[in-house]
Amino acid sequence: MSDIIDKRDRADRFRRRLARAMQASGTSQSGLARQIGADRSTISQALSGDNARLPGAQVVGACAQALGVSADWLLGLSDRPESAAALTAAALTLTQAPRALVDERIFGWHKEAAGYKIRHVPAGLPDMLKTQCMLEWEYTPHLGRTTAQAINASRDRLDWMRAARSDYEIAMPLYELHSFTAGTGYYEGLPCETRTAQLDHLQDLATQLYPRLRLYLFDARQLYSAPITVFGPLLAVLYTGGHYMAFRDRERIETLSLHFDELVRQAAFTARDVPAHLDSLRRQIK
Repeated sequence: MSDIIDKRDRADRFRRRLARAMQASGTSQSGLARQIGADRSTISQALSGDNARLPGAQVVGACAQALGVSADWLLGLSDRPESAAALTAAALTLTQAPRALVDERIFGWHKEAAGYKIRHVPAGLPDMLKTQCMLEWEYTPHLGRTTAQAINASRDRLDWMRAARSDYEIAMPLYELHSFTAGTGYYEGLPCETRTAQLDHLQDLATQLYPRLRLYLFDARQLYSAPITVFGPLLAVLYTGGHYMAFRDRERIETLSLHFDELVRQAAFTARDVPAHLDSLRRQIK
């Protein structure tokens, strides 16, 4: 008896959701029948309150596709009416990543995540922790005469990010700081005084802002990470160089959070160790 009641409940839920989807899309019974290649009577029977049976899988799937909803939702197996494609589109966005100090998209994500812990693996040194001279050296070739204006305009945003209620955990590969100290690779040609001042600045921030700001250094020979930022439980962003891939589904956010936690667990230098390591690097600059 309970099985019969359950079947009637499911059939009734299907009828109500089918009618709701048709109303939302402005689709008539005749129109839906034409779209799925069926007789009008097929739709009429599916909507009939006297019918305790569900339509066949082919009809359910065709109706779902025509109305832009998921078959699982029509059948009462999901509370999300969006189709799989729509859910994927909402969970993953791909946007351009302009060469800028703090672009509007990144700043918007920081504001959205205010109050949450933000985990960050930068592509280089974090912009929000750079000195004026470092920013000028790095961005002048790209921004040209507007460099100073761009830096001044970004300062308010950087100050907001530093003063926000969020805690920041930043994990960087050891080789990044070692290359910076030696002035090799990406940092070739960077004056000694700029490198010295930058390391002093990093050391001051790592000491003064702890524990709200925690820096970790990991050995890339043991662990690797692409540039990522995890904005609390809200979203995780992967930086590809020219684009941001932003994930909002819980599974991927948790996966990237666990990846970051592993970088912290395996860190060669923890947040407490970093200031002393920065001091030792500074003394290597000649």
